[in-house]
Amino acid sequence: MTHNPIIAALDVPTAELALKLAQEIAPAVGAFKIGKELFTSAGPDIVKRVRATGAAVFLDLKFHDIPNTVAKAVAAAVRLDVQMLTLHTCGGSAMMRVAEQAAQQTAVEYGRTAPLVLGVTVLTSHDAASLAEIGWEPNIGQQVERLARLATNSGLRGLVCSPLELVALRQVLPAAMQLVTPGIRTGAEKVDDQKRTLTPREAMQAGASWLVIGRPISAAPNPRLAAEQILASLA
Repeated sequence: MTHNPIIAALDVPTAELALKLAQEIAPAVGAFKIGKELFTSAGPDIVKRVRATGAAVFLDLKFHDIPNTVAKAVAAAVRLDVQMLTLHTCGGSAMMRVAEQAAQQTAVEYGRTAPLVLGVTVLTSHDAASLAEIGWEPNIGQQVERLARLATNSGLRGLVCSPLELVALRQVLPAAMQLVTPGIRTGAEKVDDQKRTLTPREAMQAGASWLVIGRPISAAPNPRLAAEQILASLA
């Protein structure tokens, strides 16, 4: 392991709580995820404040719109100096292509490294029944692989998938593709809305590049200790 692969999710409602959690666990994680709740509550300023600590930021807003709108959103995220961001692969190839182009071009303009634009395949809250409900073929593995290939052919350099699809994707995607996986559970948590999960160690062994970990850290009695224990389990 050449880097700390833990992306700690700052899934809290206020900037104050986010910064407190970030400060507490920073030495034990590799980056912080800012998602919809925190970004909606605290705005772009929370990205700047977390970046000001020197930490890497994964902006998880899952852009999904017409290509031009998504390209502009990606450019705005680059100007905020995020290191990763997400969009939905089901937005199609044209949307993904212009998103990657916007990331690269804007990074050059600002003299920065382009963030990793990650295509979200199938959310970890889905199962076969919920896929059928929205009219998709109720085979999660097939849907994930189809969207992953589409994202690769559209120029994306990273994907978000559940831990259970990691092995299959590693067999069909370029070795350089970065795979970021939520749905990480240590086994000590109560059952929640994550339906396709693995432990941190299992996910890394299956081929994950990064692990997005929320409640196993943030909801622990001692978040710093929980993060340290997870990191130690990967050694």
